[in-house]
Amino acid sequence: MSWFESLILGLVQGLTEFLPVSSSAHLRLTAAFSGWEDPGAAFTAITQIGTEAAVLIYFRKDIGRIISAWSRSLFDKTMRKDHDAQMGWLVIVGSIPIGVLGVTLKDQIEGPFRDLRITATMLVVIGIVIGIADRLAARDENGGRHRAPKQRKGLENLSVKDGLIFGLCQACALIPGVSRSGATISGGLFMGYKRESAARYSFLLAIPAVLASGVFELKDAMEGGHVAWGPTGFATVIAFVTGYAVIAWFMKFISTKSFMPFVYYRVALGIAVIVLVSAGVLSPHAGESGG
Repeated sequence: MSWFESLILGLVQGLTEFLPVSSSAHLRLTAAFSGWEDPGAAFTAITQIGTEAAVLIYFRKDIGRIISAWSRSLFDKTMRKDHDAQMGWLVIVGSIPIGVLGVTLKDQIEGPFRDLRITATMLVVIGIVIGIADRLAARDENGGRHRAPKQRKGLENLSVKDGLIFGLCQACALIPGVSRSGATISGGLFMGYKRESAARYSFLLAIPAVLASGVFELKDAMEGGHVAWGPTGFATVIAFVTGYAVIAWFMKFISTKSFMPFVYYRVALGIAVIVLVSAGVLSPHAGESGG
């Protein structure tokens, strides 16, 4: 991997990680359209450490409160009813599905799931799902001629059941094209949560999964020696800086705006890739290393 490739891929990772468009799909497609080698699941996981560092800094006050309250709740029973302490447990519970499936499906994630036909299909299908969820949320928020606006849930209403459902939605993002934020936020909207609440829990829920995945891939990469450390490290720094700016923008955007622009973009991109692959212009395995 060249330094120029790492710059572009780092920017792509940072720009798309927190938007409901799938960063793994965009890394895969950027390489395919540019004629570069597929950066691979290891590169994606390692550069995601950079974007998760941005999450840690942006939500540092929330995270500090949650860790403090959760730690105290281990020894003080009265703290177990504290909202922040409960959030700590709910992040752990919500992380179980992706942890189990990530280990179980590791070979598929690094192989068959990276087929561009699967990526394109997921862009379209999940795009439609996000669109439906967005419409339902808008209907509740705005009401109608014969219907009053409906109060949606906040994180104070989050239960273990809902936390697990959020976690299952997040696990779907193991398939390129799904989008971690897109799947978890739309799942939250279907369950009746506010946009900001669903997004906040989505970002908090991603921290253990992404950091664990990144460390796991780092360990494998150090043992296998198949990662270009200089360019990968550079891409991770670029992803951190870009990702922080995107989080700040996105949290403001979702408070007043619809997800429909992302839906149209996903569907159009997915259809374009399907057409190009069907026409033989793009190989479904374009750029994959090792054949």
